[in-house]
Amino acid sequence: MERVPSFTTSIIAGGAAGLVVDLSLFPLDTLKTRLQSAPGFWKSGGFKNVYRGIVPAAAGSVPCAALFFCSYNSCKVNLGNLFGQDFKPFVHLVSASVGEIAACSLRVPVEVIKQRLQTSITKKSALQLTINTWHEEGIRGFYRGFGSTILREVPFSCIQFPLWEILKTTWYQKSGRSVHPWEGAVCGALAGGFAAAITTPLDVAKTRIMLYSKSTGPLAAPFQKVPNVTETLSAVYRGEGIQGLFSGVTPRVTWITIGGLIFFGVYEYSVYILDRR
Repeated sequence: MERVPSFTTSIIAGGAAGLVVDLSLFPLDTLKTRLQSAPGFWKSGGFKNVYRGIVPAAAGSVPCAALFFCSYNSCKVNLGNLFGQDFKPFVHLVSASVGEIAACSLRVPVEVIKQRLQTSITKKSALQLTINTWHEEGIRGFYRGFGSTILREVPFSCIQFPLWEILKTTWYQKSGRSVHPWEGAVCGALAGGFAAAITTPLDVAKTRIMLYSKSTGPLAAPFQKVPNVTETLSAVYRGEGIQGLFSGVTPRVTWITIGGLIFFGVYEYSVYILDRR
């Protein structure tokens, strides 16, 4: 039942899926980021200029998604051969983790610049912010929030991808035929929405850490250095309660559910077309 795409197919299908979903749902991502920023939604730009940051997002979406699926599918094949069918959930979980860690090496620098553009009220361009980040923070500035991103993405993928595979397997067993691209897309949307809701506090922590600044004090706490995930979550909870930890949950779940439908739809259809060729 399960077809594993080739390396080339993974690159093309993954890159296409990443680009399409990032471009089509970018405004929702901007609104979610502004809702999670410490200065607040309106001070971070409100509904204005919701496409700020789309250039670095578009530039990074293709290689990030391609790298993820290459790592995910390669790991799934090798671990599947090693452990066999009885350990498929474990194989999918580990493969998703490996894929996310690989993709984050490219995603985090893009995310840093993108989110600073999304919440900036100045007229600075992506290039200017990139240069400023390099001068003020060096290479470490581009990997601000790398740990918190890993802590967000790995649990997210460990929920989403095994659930996606389980839903596809269940669909196959009930229908008795291969899962169509649109059916795989529905499974991806359901899995993504569920994973998004559960991991929202980790997403809030990642956003606050990436946007942290001593001058603006976005965490309302006297940190003299960039706080870690635990410190960030504690500060948000003390200042804003449970509501703060789940700020932006509605646009996040909406964005990732719709995004999952588009992302997995484009991916599955691209794999279908490329495999036929």
